[in-house]
Amino acid sequence: MKLHKLDEFWGGWFIGNFSPAIVNSKDFEVCVKNFREGDSEPTHYQKTAWEITVVVTGRCRIGEKELGPGDIVFVEPLESAGFVALSDCSVVAIKSPSMPADKFLGYPE
Repeated sequence: MKLHKLDEFWGGWFIGNFSPAIVNSKDFEVCVKNFREGDSEPTHYQKTAWEITVVVTGRCRIGEKELGPGDIVFVEPLESAGFVALSDCSVVAIKSPSMPADKFLGYPE
């Protein structure tokens, strides 16, 4: 058994096709992210991958959707969404396939 801490991993991403990772996989990525009220991530999209985000605690906005604990949002490839923490919050995100270079700012052309 190996013990790890979430802060050992870049941006909370701990499974995927990158390093460091607990499990290296080209099939999917997993992260747990903790945000403070007002934290944000710019509007972006993936050309190939889809992403599912589950709100564990707090409130946030992903794209135009305001979300709270237990809400799940599915973002399709070529669908743009930004993120704003409306309160301190924690989310779990799963992305498939794991393609770290498949993230583009703004909106697809």
